Amino acid sequence: MRIIIIGGSAGAFNLILSILKGLDKEIDIPIVLVLHRLKNAKTILEDYLQLESHYKVKEAEDKELVKAGHIYTAASNYHLLLNENLSFSLDVSEEVNYSRPSIDVSFESFSFALNEKCCGILLSGANQDGAIGLKMIAENGGKTIVQDPNEAEFSSMPHSAIKIYNNHIVCTLSNIIKNINNYVK
Repeated sequence: MRIIIIGGSAGAFNLILSILKGLDKEIDIPIVLVLHRLKNAKTILEDYLQLESHYKVKEAEDKELVKAGHIYTAASNYHLLLNENLSFSLDVSEEVNYSRPSIDVSFESFSFALNEKCCGILLSGANQDGAIGLKMIAENGGKTIVQDPNEAEFSSMPHSAIKIYNNHIVCTLSNIIKNINNYVK
């Protein structure tokens, strides 16, 4: 099973809404969202995303098997991992890049579980989280996409990813949507 995993922080939420609105309706590949979130804060993230998507949106649960046609969000204050049997694990180890969930931790885990069946996308953000993990996805044969830093509200994450590995697909939001729609065909 192929999975798309999208990471972002500051400035990424509206991009994700645009991506969800732009997805072809017949697409049912699982999508995982790893966003930096406030610790222990109740949010309505999943409810809001559900309004904008034809997918079923839910927070990933420990030991839950990934299903097609679902969007999963990483829970606040947990690292989200993927096991070889395509089930999630929630991890409370130390923060990485001042974050839990860490985009790097999730990207690395998904890369090892999926190899070439992983598509990683890194969006706007104000630190370097995600850059190393996205490189690992590429090195394991997966597809990697970085938002054009010139378009990003906060360009640190995209710049960091491009700086350490220059073979990612770098594109604007409209081309990210086209790439996703083409990836699943």
